[in-house]
Amino acid sequence: MVYLPKEEGQGLAEYGLILVLIAVVIVVALMLIGPQIADMYQRFLDAFPG
Repeated sequence: MVYLPKEEGQGLAEYGLILVLIAVVIVVALMLIGPQIADMYQRFLDAFPG
């Protein structure tokens, strides 16, 4: 009989690291694209004075 250690904690840590990586990618993308989105939104608002 072969004893295999439980890897539940390791799996949970890996999911956590993946979520952190996704969050970092989203933050960086928003930092890079943010000014362009703000400019586009401002042009949209300027097109409809009111």
